[in-house]
Amino acid sequence: MSQHFDVICVGGGAAGFFTAINIAEKNPELRIAILERGKEVLTKVRISGGGRCNVTHACFEPNELVKFYPRGEKELKGPFNQFCSGDTIEWFEKHGVELKIEEDGRMFPVTDSSETIIDCFMNASAKAGIKIITGQSVQSLYQAEEFWKIDTQHDKFTATKLVLTTGSNPKMWDMIAGLGHSIVAPVPSLFTFNITDKRIKELPGVSALATVKVKNTKLEATGPLLVTHWGMSGPAILKLSAWGAPILAEKKYQFAISVNWLNDLDLAEAETALKEIKQENSKKIVSKKSPFEFPNRLWEKLVVAAEVSEETKWADLSNKHIRLLAEQLTEGTYQVSGKSTYKDEFVTAGGIDLKEINFKTMQSKLHSNLYFAGEIVNIDAITGGFNFQNAWTSGFIVGNSIS
Repeated sequence: MSQHFDVICVGGGAAGFFTAINIAEKNPELRIAILERGKEVLTKVRISGGGRCNVTHACFEPNELVKFYPRGEKELKGPFNQFCSGDTIEWFEKHGVELKIEEDGRMFPVTDSSETIIDCFMNASAKAGIKIITGQSVQSLYQAEEFWKIDTQHDKFTATKLVLTTGSNPKMWDMIAGLGHSIVAPVPSLFTFNITDKRIKELPGVSALATVKVKNTKLEATGPLLVTHWGMSGPAILKLSAWGAPILAEKKYQFAISVNWLNDLDLAEAETALKEIKQENSKKIVSKKSPFEFPNRLWEKLVVAAEVSEETKWADLSNKHIRLLAEQLTEGTYQVSGKSTYKDEFVTAGGIDLKEINFKTMQSKLHSNLYFAGEIVNIDAITGGFNFQNAWTSGFIVGNSIS
């Protein structure tokens, strides 16, 4: 005997709850259910942002906000004009959650606890009469006459409208491919670079503003670069990993990068700057103090890499060594051999092909009454609250469309 609902959201994560609540609040008479394969719902919300839940980002212009999405930039312009970061703040305030902005633009609940967001969703769902059914691993989905049929390992369900919000779930992608949809193969999107190099080996924790390029590609990013125990991290590296996700996967995470520690100076300009520094500091020892705005410990390593001895004075620095030092500062090559996951972020590039979705409604172009929200589609963002914003926006649009 199957249970029938007007709307079923498959996936008990952020996108599933936000979508279901928006539908229910606009259409209180609809029977709505959330099916979750695990024993608990909202588990990713609980650990996100180090347990604080980075709800969104304080970027309020749709045309600027889309720039944080390596995949989905063009498609999200219309949706963000319907529901953007400011609307997210208003929605959560209306549901009793106040958000705060941190210096880097990330937004968290004032409680600094992801439980606040989970409580908000659970309370709103209960108030709206949404049925939450856990332990429901979907085994098959198909459209039969006017209903969608969903079989789990325990039960059978039918729904007039079906919303899939299962995130990066390969099993669900296989089922969706069985419905005729194209799936862009998933690859990791946010990761740090594993590098073994004597220039950075003893420098974990050192940070500098740098420009990083992946050699033999067009990939380039500027931002803070953090040296770690295993290599390099920080915004500059994470940007490269996000925008370059498919390319770096093809390279099997074996590639070379060049790092410009001076960021805005090229090789020739660095040589000129070093010659001026030589004139002004002739009696001082080269390795003792960094003349640039990055830590002395890093400067010492780059001086050694340029074959300048520890006791060399600026006056004794030859043109050859000035050239070598300028190269280390602006064009140093580092070999990447592998990746490491960034904190608790497990963002994946890949998913349902964007060409097969109507972004005015988030409905499938291939099947009636089939909708998608969140990371199940081929949209992903860099860290900072942007992936959640995509979940809220797509969930809002599905809610509007079904209403």
